[in-house]
Amino acid sequence: MREVEITKEPVELYKLLKFEGLASSGGEAKSVIADGQVLVNGVVETRKRKKLVSGDIIEFGDEKIRLLLKTSD
Repeated sequence: MREVEITKEPVELYKLLKFEGLASSGGEAKSVIADGQVLVNGVVETRKRKKLVSGDIIEFGDEKIRLLLKTSD
């Protein structure tokens, strides 16, 4: 499982897929979400703008990502 640090919460699901390279564009990200190919915390998620927070686990294909909130030191 790959850990991804985010600087602010929440982050929208389709944006995460796009920025992490799991989808080549925002349109592709929205399409795979709508098709039911993405799981959030083990549950199929079809809301493109689902708000994600630290601790959420996103699965798509053979990728698994855990979100961590980056804390300022």
